[in-house]
Amino acid sequence: MAATTAPTTGKVPATMRAVQYDAYGGGAEGLKHVEVPVPSAKKNELLLKLEAASINPVDWKIQKGMLRPFLPRKLPFIPVTDVAGVVVDVGPGVNGFQAGDQVVAMLNSFYGGGLAEYAVASESLTVKRPSEVSAAEGSGLPIAAATALQCLRTIGAKFDGTGNPLNVLITAASGGVGLYAVQLAKLAGLHVTATCGARNVELVKSLGADEVLDYRTPEGASLQSPSGKKYDGVVHCTIGVSWSTFDPVLTPSGKVVDITLNFIAILKSALHKVMFARKRLVPLLLSPNKADLEFLVGLLKDGKLKTVIDSRFPLSEVSKAWERSIEGHATGKIIVEMEG
Repeated sequence: MAATTAPTTGKVPATMRAVQYDAYGGGAEGLKHVEVPVPSAKKNELLLKLEAASINPVDWKIQKGMLRPFLPRKLPFIPVTDVAGVVVDVGPGVNGFQAGDQVVAMLNSFYGGGLAEYAVASESLTVKRPSEVSAAEGSGLPIAAATALQCLRTIGAKFDGTGNPLNVLITAASGGVGLYAVQLAKLAGLHVTATCGARNVELVKSLGADEVLDYRTPEGASLQSPSGKKYDGVVHCTIGVSWSTFDPVLTPSGKVVDITLNFIAILKSALHKVMFARKRLVPLLLSPNKADLEFLVGLLKDGKLKTVIDSRFPLSEVSKAWERSIEGHATGKIIVEMEG
């Protein structure tokens, strides 16, 4: 029976605190604290009282104008899509949720809404959050962990025990995607070589990496496995590495799955397709789906996956969180918590 008139958990106010920008560029200084109307849940949507949101590099890249004319759909824009909170109201047609449910959600990229006290989420990209998973931990999953998961599947990893023991390289392994990728690769039974800065070597090892290279050393720059293994696949989470560096360290049919969405990578990928190359660069754009998010939340619940949190900021100090992401040196996820 559709829960079209579920009770709310307490009175929903008419307005809420939010953070938005009304022009491209500006970085952290372009963010403005505003009071705006609380949105309402339409068909197949949920109204969430947000507890935490996580910032991803794509959030400030959208603000910078790197995804024009597609995103943002219109200005002013409340950024961020990865959130966790509590359902306070449900729209018509919603069957699987009711007021009071704790959830993790990925908001619609066109409309954002994560840096606010309330947001509307689609039922199709919302999953229940068990008590074992905190809001901060859950909010880290939707983009970063799902991207890591889809990269590994593109390489050939399987998570049901039927996969081959592949060798993988994960670059920038101490970032948001990289730290999830290391853990997921080990869950799939893969041999993992990872690159990161010297200060994070022990952390990356503790999450399961078999070999860790400091990217600032000659060995790290060449990406060569200390054990001499060639890579069946690379989860590539950074920029500035040429194909000529990857080529000698790949198996004859090795894939470099690039999440950075840069023009050179897209051209190289097209060239590989035209030439029917066995070694290939494959740009990956996340395909959000509920099944992956449920799988990842389940791994967190069971203690098989961990969200490494770099830093936490209250919504009132979101400009510091934004700047932290832009700097590019975060170890794990940057979390904004909706205090009060």
